[in-house]
Amino acid sequence: MSMHCDNCKSDRILSVSGKVSDSCYLQFEDETYEGYVPGKLNIGSDDYLDMEICMDCGKVQGKYPIDVKFN
Repeated sequence: MSMHCDNCKSDRILSVSGKVSDSCYLQFEDETYEGYVPGKLNIGSDDYLDMEICMDCGKVQGKYPIDVKFN
C-alpha cells in the first residue's frame, strides 16, 4: 500500500512501530510523562508507538499543531 506525505506529497514514507508496554517516556517543554503512549499525539497509543514520517520533508504524518497535555 503506497502512502503519500500530507505535506509534500512524496511517497517516501517511513513507517515506525514499536511495543513499549507501559514504559513510554516523553518530555515537552518543562513537562515530562511516563506511562502508556498518549493517543492524541499522532505517535501511537496504549502500548504501541506507531507513526509515519516523510523521508523527503521530515513531517510526521497527521494533523498538526497539537495541544500537548499529558494529564
